[in-house]
Amino acid sequence: MPALPRNRRRLLIAALVTAFSPWSLQQAQAAEEAEEPAEDPLAREIVRKADEIRFPRGGFQVDIRIESRSGEEEQDTRTYRVLSKGSDDSVVLTMEPASERGQALLMKGRDLWVFLPSVSQPVRLSLAQRLTGQVANGDLARANFSGDYNPRLLRSEDYQGETAQVLELRAADRGVTYAKVMYWVREKDGRPLRAEFYSLSGRLLKTCRYEDYKRMAGSNRPTRLVMEDALKKGEISVLSYSEMAEKDLPDKLFTKEYLKKLQ
Repeated sequence: MPALPRNRRRLLIAALVTAFSPWSLQQAQAAEEAEEPAEDPLAREIVRKADEIRFPRGGFQVDIRIESRSGEEEQDTRTYRVLSKGSDDSVVLTMEPASERGQALLMKGRDLWVFLPSVSQPVRLSLAQRLTGQVANGDLARANFSGDYNPRLLRSEDYQGETAQVLELRAADRGVTYAKVMYWVREKDGRPLRAEFYSLSGRLLKTCRYEDYKRMAGSNRPTRLVMEDALKKGEISVLSYSEMAEKDLPDKLFTKEYLKKLQ
């Protein structure tokens, strides 16, 4: 092999020394730690408590009416029934419009399928895919912030006259609904107040307000969520929750085999 010219040898040696020096190794380690922030136990507890305020920990059923509008256009109204057990299993049944009755979503962990009366086999879907209006599949089928995101408490600030804790939630993996969520939680009682949802590129997709707290299934919970498109003014979906009740739901309900029988 022919010898390298002196100037090229010097460049090669400098590159090798830099690559394997302790300083560069320390830099690499610091960069890795920056990408994976340390666990924040306080933030984790705040998010867990907010999850339990939104929904019961065990099995439950709730009806959700979604009214969506686009600018001055007429509203589109849909109604869904959600059956959930724990944080990983849920079924979303379409109740209205009548023409779509019989459609169902099944979530197992972070896997999601849609069952259609006209299709013999369930179809795999993404949690981030739009269900209707500003509502993604994962907004109804999976609302487990404490399990899907790594939270970090950033600060406390005033939010409409209340002291709110502001948290940054980063996705635990790419299978969740959003890459990042900014979350405002009322400090005195842990109630969720507002959320901002971001894409993988860092673009703000939409905002959500948690409103109209009422007694449902043994606790005060938000019964109205207002979701607004961050880029298209006037694109709004309002989710109204009703008839929430705790239920002992059988495991067989959350299987593809069982839902196939309902079609």
